[in-house]
Amino acid sequence: MKTKITVAVLAMTIGFHFKLHSQAAASVWDGTYTADQAKRGESVYGTECASCHGDALDGVGQAPALAGDDFKNNWNGQSVGDLFEKIRATMPAGAPGKLKPEQNAAIVAFILKSNGFPAGSKELASDFENLQKIKIEAAKHK
Repeated sequence: MKTKITVAVLAMTIGFHFKLHSQAAASVWDGTYTADQAKRGESVYGTECASCHGDALDGVGQAPALAGDDFKNNWNGQSVGDLFEKIRATMPAGAPGKLKPEQNAAIVAFILKSNGFPAGSKELASDFENLQKIKIEAAKHK
């Protein structure tokens, strides 16, 4: 009986260990949004964000660039959830929190596309918890 319990505990421990490793954080290089979602985000961006951040996401005045090396370096090592939350809580400047979570996720997808991160087959989630699992990496690791 003691051997059966030991084997069962060992099997559960090994299973838990493999589950932890299989849930490794995703990267923006893994195709975490769809092309259609980014296209919707481009439309919302044009209406809600471009007047401050520029049509080319290059920043205007005090509004930072949302594409290019400065953007990638500023967000490198943070999560897509951090970016989503920043947008949700502070944008648009005149009416923070105005946009729906799906609109914010679409804008983030457009920002990712504009920074050269690849599209995939599944839409970017619109909740902080799932987006926290996706790491922003300025350069693709081999």
